[in-house]
Amino acid sequence: MMAKRKDTSIEQILTEGEFAKKPRVNSRRKGNAFEREIAKLFNTRFNTSEFARTPGSGAFATTHTLPEYLQIHGDLITPKDFAYVIECKTGYDITFESIFNLKSDLYKFIAQAKRDGDKAKKDWMLIYKKSRKKPILITNKRLLLNKILLINNAYYAYLLTDVLALPELEFFQQHPQN
Repeated sequence: MMAKRKDTSIEQILTEGEFAKKPRVNSRRKGNAFEREIAKLFNTRFNTSEFARTPGSGAFATTHTLPEYLQIHGDLITPKDFAYVIECKTGYDITFESIFNLKSDLYKFIAQAKRDGDKAKKDWMLIYKKSRKKPILITNKRLLLNKILLINNAYYAYLLTDVLALPELEFFQQHPQN
């Protein structure tokens, strides 16, 4: 006896099958969610609630003329003595080969983080997460970790989880005691 063949049209295969068009990802929503995720992670790590998304996702300080004490740089609001400006990126197609292409998004993101750090007179952290991969932290500062990737002889890349395991003193500006 012959097995019954299921009659499927090409249109049905393209709309319902493995070739179906995937739903469009809202990149703004994805970026905002990632910023909230990183703020929550930092709040948990440092036992605070001071990390939060920047209004306007980092653009606020560059689109508004504010007094210095109200200026916010980067994608996250940080505690006053936090030593870094934090820039968050997700969903972009950065690959290992991007390290060798000075025109890649990777270097644009580094330049953006560096600009924000310079304006705030702080070091900077760029936190990048590719979909379904571990977040990577890139900074201009050499941290006390063994697992490290030196990029272009100027920037250091680490796994975010390794960086967050460092002692709290690594993250806050030290003020001279009188």
